[in-house]
Amino acid sequence: MKRILAPTLTYMTLTTAALLFLAPVAIMTAGSFKPDDRVLVEAGTTAAFIPTDASLKNYADVFARTDFLRFLFNSLFINGTIVVCGLIVNSMAAYAFARLRWRGRELCFNLVLALMILPFEAIAVPLFYGVSILGLRDTYTAQILPFIANAFSIVLFYTFFIDLPRELEEAARLDGAGTLHIFFGIIAPNAGPAFAAAAILSFLIWWGSYLWPMMITIGPRVRPLPVAIAAFHTLPPPAWGDILAFGVMMAAPVIAIFLIFQRGFVRGVAASAIKG
Repeated sequence: MKRILAPTLTYMTLTTAALLFLAPVAIMTAGSFKPDDRVLVEAGTTAAFIPTDASLKNYADVFARTDFLRFLFNSLFINGTIVVCGLIVNSMAAYAFARLRWRGRELCFNLVLALMILPFEAIAVPLFYGVSILGLRDTYTAQILPFIANAFSIVLFYTFFIDLPRELEEAARLDGAGTLHIFFGIIAPNAGPAFAAAAILSFLIWWGSYLWPMMITIGPRVRPLPVAIAAFHTLPPPAWGDILAFGVMMAAPVIAIFLIFQRGFVRGVAASAIKG
């Protein structure tokens, strides 16, 4: 009985938790196809999960009322640049901490660990003044450059690199390979799971970032999706079906990327010993 009861309770608990997390997404998706007058009327009932009188009018309204494609491009460009540049910078920094021996290495790594517990809100205002002094407000640079180096990504790569066998590097050095050749030719190809985990985590974090883009952007030219949907919410008249359609299109790229790279993400997190 214990062998049967324990797995059953586990699966029931996990299924309940999954349904609770999926319920808002299901309501948002169903509501995005409904007429505006039915979204609020059916909220709080089982009808909220059913796309009654379904149509694509809300999605067409989003493109008619706002420059959604521009905001989508901004988010993809900003997040894509942060992820790609961050993978290079953070992985090389982690390799230097894990494999190279240099004066002050322990102190610098301890500072990186300390930065992991420092909330962004603590440095948002000083960073805002620094960016303003440099004249970088309302630019892509201000939304990309401060976030390429990331303490969490460095630690994630470090925990993966530290467990790689040193024999591969020693054999390469005997053949005359330099540090950069060893990193890009041997270490990086064997660290695919770590790169996948770091890429997905970074993309998820910065895709939904709202505070900094709100502080630094002025007009719609470089405005990303999180700020754009907040501005769209205030456009008269309030149309909840349009807002939900905007939300679905904003969430779709993140869900698609996670589903595509889910296996590599799980392997990377497990291999890097990142818990909970």
